[in-house]
Amino acid sequence: MVAFPPCKINLGLNILSKRSDGYHNISTCFYPIPWTDVLEVLENSEMKFVQTGIPIPGKAEENLCLKAYQLLKQDFKLPSIQIHLHKNIPTGAGLGGGSSDASYMIRLLNELFNLGLSQQKMRDYAFALGSDCPFFIQDHPMMGSGRGEVLMPVNISLRGYFIVILTPGIHVSTKEAYDGVELGMKGHELGNAIQGPLTQWKDYICNDFEKKIFITNPVIKKLREDLYSQGAVYASMSGSGSSVFGIFDKKIKASEIFNENFGWAGEL
Repeated sequence: MVAFPPCKINLGLNILSKRSDGYHNISTCFYPIPWTDVLEVLENSEMKFVQTGIPIPGKAEENLCLKAYQLLKQDFKLPSIQIHLHKNIPTGAGLGGGSSDASYMIRLLNELFNLGLSQQKMRDYAFALGSDCPFFIQDHPMMGSGRGEVLMPVNISLRGYFIVILTPGIHVSTKEAYDGVELGMKGHELGNAIQGPLTQWKDYICNDFEKKIFITNPVIKKLREDLYSQGAVYASMSGSGSSVFGIFDKKIKASEIFNENFGWAGEL
């Protein structure tokens, strides 16, 4: 059985407060983007994990797909399987690729072995693997709060817009990003602002991580400026970076314009 885990972009990301558990309360709009990995799961006589495409740092046994399998195996009698993960989405880029792979692993196992898990139960399992994993259990935009796991549907569509994602290859650690953020920055309530005209998002919707990261990594700031100079209606860093995306109302030759920083482009 094969699935195609997508990435996500964050349409606004506000860091509200630090929690007693050491995490942060956030407000964001997760939006799925069809830049996908490829995940195949087959029954096999022994456990096997194969990874191709973009290399993933770390040991294979630490991969979130395997962790998802082990998590469900605690509650279900799962057979040995072969997992083949082909990575197209860059890791550590603020696009949620690893989280998507983990959540789609849960979805595949649920379907392949008829586990009967509801969406809410799959989200619960996904949350044990990462804060933004629950979003990828469904395939539509969601407002995220809490650590990102409290999800509410949002009536928003970028259909017909041309999306460009730039990936400068700069690693920004999540800890570094949070250490530099200004908590509770004043601004417009994201849930309301996201419902406004896209042409006004630039004035009302921001990613709170940008303020510090743009200082320490001016290349990322320059890429956002370049997206605007090419005609983007809205541009922002995704997650804690370093990927930057632009929303255009017409197609541009993104791969030619942005060269080595080009990641993905397509009309939604």
